[in-house]
Amino acid sequence: MIDVNPRSVLALILGGGRGSRLYPLTKIRAKPSVPLAAKYRLIDIPISNCINSNINQIFVLTQFLSNSLHGHIRQTYRFDHFSGGFVELLAAQQTMEGGTDWYEGTADAVRKNLENLDQRGVEYVLILSGDQLYRMDYRAMLKTHIESKADVTIAAIPVDRKEAHALGIMRCDETGKVTGFLEKPKSPEEIDLVKMDPKWIDSQGVESNGRDCLASMGLYIFNRDLLFDVLEKTPYQDFGKEVFPAAIRSKHVQVHMFDDYWEDIGTIRAFYEANLQLAKKNPPFDLVCPEAPVYSRPRFLPPAIIEGAQISGSLIADGCRIGKGTVIENSVIGLRCLIGEGVTIRNSIIMGSDFYDTDQEVQAHVDAGRPPVGIGAGSVIEGAILDKNCQVGKNVVVKNKSGADSSDEFNPCLIRDGIPVLVKEGVLPDGWSMG
Repeated sequence: MIDVNPRSVLALILGGGRGSRLYPLTKIRAKPSVPLAAKYRLIDIPISNCINSNINQIFVLTQFLSNSLHGHIRQTYRFDHFSGGFVELLAAQQTMEGGTDWYEGTADAVRKNLENLDQRGVEYVLILSGDQLYRMDYRAMLKTHIESKADVTIAAIPVDRKEAHALGIMRCDETGKVTGFLEKPKSPEEIDLVKMDPKWIDSQGVESNGRDCLASMGLYIFNRDLLFDVLEKTPYQDFGKEVFPAAIRSKHVQVHMFDDYWEDIGTIRAFYEANLQLAKKNPPFDLVCPEAPVYSRPRFLPPAIIEGAQISGSLIADGCRIGKGTVIENSVIGLRCLIGEGVTIRNSIIMGSDFYDTDQEVQAHVDAGRPPVGIGAGSVIEGAILDKNCQVGKNVVVKNKSGADSSDEFNPCLIRDGIPVLVKEGVLPDGWSMG
């Protein structure tokens, strides 16, 4: 692996926009702050990749609902005084020079933070997304960038042409230099303009398996001076739609090949499926990886207590209490989940709770006719997502019986992408059912 001074690389993690496709999980939090795999958050993935790649100067750019994200970063990522490392959140703000506008795109977000990015000794800027699930050693990508003497390097993954319509597709010459870029091509004719010979993909040490398109993963390395020059001298607002097409015409843009698990967590369906895959026996993304662990906030919770439950193919986080006779199959059970007796949970994501109710708080809920935080005895949860701090009573049924793709009829349990999603702190009284 190439030996690069960590101080010469600065990482920027883009927090994304409103996250409307992940609503209601983004109703009160930024996309990177959405919980993942029982005990993590989406932001932990790119930050962990950076740490495992010996990159410790990291900014997270966001503008929507950043309080939860800020708190998580502050309590999780603290470097010693001698390393010079940091993870800092840069929220959109009013400035004397930049005016009062919010970020108008990915490039505009970086432009409005150039003053913060002007760090001494930085030669390369690594730009990442805050809502993707993958494991990568960025030093391999940096090696490609330096050895090819590129101005910009883009990480690419081979995809079948039927997936190309949702991605940015690149065409390269025999050396891997990008010669064409098309954002979300729609027609077969457009795809033909940027398709690759599968044999060339095979020659790069990646098995094409018939795939003939190279998709941008949204991971970029810029030479620092070029990035500043482009953003200071042009009005470009978006990397994919404006910066790269222009750079391809006048600069050396190199592709870095990647062919491991990579998932863009941009919709409720993608979030749901990615989480459940993590609970499988041989998951496509293995959380158990001694060489490259996923880091998160230490919470000092007690071990889970399981009282005669039947659990298979599931992730169970710390601090849970699961009652006798409960059945949990192919599900993700988050922190501090309190699950009563005889509950059935299948193909579901239960995010858990931020706290334990005290005895007095439990009694207050009972006196007010509300269930306490947790899932009451005899309830059935199938194919659903329960956000944090939910209060689900006894004999409740959360299941999309109608098969609706989208519905607000059962508020506070909304249906998105065919999946019932109980909003954070949602309350379902005893006997509640979705029709």
